[in-house]
Amino acid sequence: MNSFVSLPKAPSYWVVNVRIPRLFLEPLPDWANLSSPRCPPAAENLVAADIEIRGEHITRLQPAGQPLPPEAITVNGQQGLVWPCFVDVHTHLDKGHTWERRPNPDGTFDTALTAVNLDREKYWDAEDVYRRMTFGLKCSYAHGTQAIRTHLDSFEEQALISTEVFKALRDDWHGRLALEAVCLASLDYYQTPAGEKLADLMAEVGGLMGGVLRMNPDIDHQIDRLFSLAKERGLKLDLHTDESLDPQEMTLRRVAMAKQRHGFELAVTCAHCCSLSVQAADVAAETMRWVKETGISIVSLPLCNLYLQDRQPQQTPRYRGVTLLHELKQQGIPVMLASDNCRDPFFAYGDHDMLEVFTQSARIGHLDRPFADWPLAVTRLPGELMNLPHSGRIAPGLMADLILFKARSFNELLARPQSDRLVIRQGQAIDTPLPDYAELDDLLTELQ
Repeated sequence: MNSFVSLPKAPSYWVVNVRIPRLFLEPLPDWANLSSPRCPPAAENLVAADIEIRGEHITRLQPAGQPLPPEAITVNGQQGLVWPCFVDVHTHLDKGHTWERRPNPDGTFDTALTAVNLDREKYWDAEDVYRRMTFGLKCSYAHGTQAIRTHLDSFEEQALISTEVFKALRDDWHGRLALEAVCLASLDYYQTPAGEKLADLMAEVGGLMGGVLRMNPDIDHQIDRLFSLAKERGLKLDLHTDESLDPQEMTLRRVAMAKQRHGFELAVTCAHCCSLSVQAADVAAETMRWVKETGISIVSLPLCNLYLQDRQPQQTPRYRGVTLLHELKQQGIPVMLASDNCRDPFFAYGDHDMLEVFTQSARIGHLDRPFADWPLAVTRLPGELMNLPHSGRIAPGLMADLILFKARSFNELLARPQSDRLVIRQGQAIDTPLPDYAELDDLLTELQ
């Protein structure tokens, strides 16, 4: 992408005259609370700063406009915002970029599931999965993402194909993108010997156990089996729960109850949780109490849920499926935002851009007035979940993994796509263009 500023090819330089959201400064410098003419009242909670970068690290922060060393090489950030790099904690890279060869004709969840199953059976060999996942990673990296957790469809032989591809990509992208894998299967699969082998495979890969939960008479037994397999192997869990607008869907609460029942101390993440949005207030509150008590983290996928939920032929959607973002957060439950699917039957659009995810989530979920600490939902919180303790922070001594935007305020940031952002990784501009869709043309064979 063509950025609005250029960095010097120098071992040490200053990016001056920028604005940093105060929530990213940790520890918060004393001077960050001082008023500054470079941050007018409309730019509340922004700190006018100069940043010194030496080698791969941030070495100094100071108030904007203060004297610099006489030998300093400077880049004027033009009062643009500086963010730490993004963390995308819920994706499906193995499904991505199949839309042209396998579109979803009616846009519904059930049709998407059928379409993906057909596409996987026909096309998903190692080369196909590798090239499409690589395309997605290129997009993420160019947009400023530093870490990604991806779910991998893991039925039968597909598990071996996709995990081998994942391991190769993890090596390919080492030092640029931190990657985690989660196996994805229905819970009944874990009742079989193949499901136990899948758990062993994830332990070998260093991944997480995942699954899609649907209410059924055996749901508690299935969840218990999942927790037992994970506990025996020391694996964290990342689950798809309550991805529907049926108020009777309550797998999130059952996961929390099972976590307590098994004394499971490792991290458990639950995504979607759409049915909370259509349940009675007291029912949802009881589920949130269980989630809070057992320390479960929640990932919301507003773009994909907006696309799929309440889709009826020739009918305007009334319910959009986004979970109770504010209510969960008010309970002190970690709430994160992620991109989910991209250009596949579950979501026809997207570009692996976490700024788009944050922008659309803010609009959909009213995560403004004020924005408060919602930017942490795409930076620090998912980074901590992926054991990246310094993600989402800007401070001396930390790696200079930053994004410089031309936007000078949150309003400007969310009003335009910011396609001219400057991504800095390990102290240097990456100068990486977005991949051309034509790279995938030979994979998108027309269906016979």
